[in-house]
Amino acid sequence: MSTKLKDLVQKPELLSGGHRMCAGCGGPIAVRQVLMGAPEGKKLVIANPTGCLEVSTTIYPYTSWNTSFIHCGFENAAATLSGAEATYNSLKMQGKIEDDYNFVVFGGDGGTYDIGFQSLSGVLERGHRMVYVCYNNEAYMNTGIQRSSATTLGAWTTTSPHGKESSGKPQHRKDLTAIVAAHNIPYVAQASISHWRDLVRKAQKAFSVDGPAFINVMAPCHRGWRYPMEKTVELAKLAVQTCVWPLYEVENGQWNLTTKVRNKKPVEEYMKLQGRFGHLFRKDGDREVLDKIQEFVDHEWKKLLRMCGEEEE
Repeated sequence: MSTKLKDLVQKPELLSGGHRMCAGCGGPIAVRQVLMGAPEGKKLVIANPTGCLEVSTTIYPYTSWNTSFIHCGFENAAATLSGAEATYNSLKMQGKIEDDYNFVVFGGDGGTYDIGFQSLSGVLERGHRMVYVCYNNEAYMNTGIQRSSATTLGAWTTTSPHGKESSGKPQHRKDLTAIVAAHNIPYVAQASISHWRDLVRKAQKAFSVDGPAFINVMAPCHRGWRYPMEKTVELAKLAVQTCVWPLYEVENGQWNLTTKVRNKKPVEEYMKLQGRFGHLFRKDGDREVLDKIQEFVDHEWKKLLRMCGEEEE
């Protein structure tokens, strides 16, 4: 399939405009880019757990989806869609369905890293043929900006506030992409809305494999991260350039770096644009936390390079 822009823009729009996501939200950008990678000639069944994307695109009696759509509980999107996929396989074998279908979950980090992880892990272990996409904005944004296990160390959220006794979230984030890769499924990828051609290509691969596929997409939230809404793509790009969010894929167990970072920028260039880290940059800010974040990013980047057989420049 082509990743040329002139070809992609001619494809039907599966998530229509006019939805009620915030202006500048990274979520619908991620959805559109992933759906650009969906194969033509096949119908889609999309499952979406409760979250910003669900509540803003399916306000009764309206829908922004030009596909089949299932709203599920916060904790069971993967399980719900695996049931639909299994039913489809049975009906297809019986000759009761002729059309070809693909199955996709779009879940936020709260419904993927945390509450829905048991459901996701089960689907991966059982080998259902479906694509799971996490649009990752690093917190429970829909319910009030609470921390998730995807939230970065030092970040302010309403459940990890900063003050005299706290410098924001006290833990590093969980590496869910690597955890999913440990399930030994055909395809796993980490992507960013700032690198659209890379994401579309990864979506094309994910849809093509015979089994489960997973894509973890950086999709900034200006409301929770506290930055001007027009800087969403810029921040997503900085996350890649600072190696906070490296782009790679794991294809049948083979780790591959898909975007090489030259002249790696310091993490502070990415963090200082976000109000959720603003307390760390004050005169009385906790410099130790900034150093720990940089140390963590450097460590994880070197580990990834080793996994991919790359040498650090």
